[in-house]
Amino acid sequence: MSIEINGKTLQTDEEGYLSDIREWDPAVAESMAERDGIQLTEEHWTVLNILRDYYNEYQSAPAIRVLNKTIGKQVGKEKGNSDYVYSLFPEGPAVQACKYAGLPKPTGCV
Repeated sequence: MSIEINGKTLQTDEEGYLSDIREWDPAVAESMAERDGIQLTEEHWTVLNILRDYYNEYQSAPAIRVLNKTIGKQVGKEKGNSDYVYSLFPEGPAVQACKYAGLPKPTGCV
């Protein structure tokens, strides 16, 4: 499968995750979100950047508890919870946020 973004064809798996995470750029996230009817805000980008930074360091996406804790440390305790993340990414951080961030589908996701 593939998606076209700004005239460039990017290969994806059958669920829409990029086959090569090195092809990711912010336009990929914007396009994927737009297709889902989501306008990415600064809050979305904060979560996406946290996911990408974590992945770059550990070569895997963080568990939701780790993600929440990191968000809490970086942007305030009141936002370091699942309700906040799900308000931004209704399909969840594993499914939707990791996809927008250009990361592979986290292990353990069905």
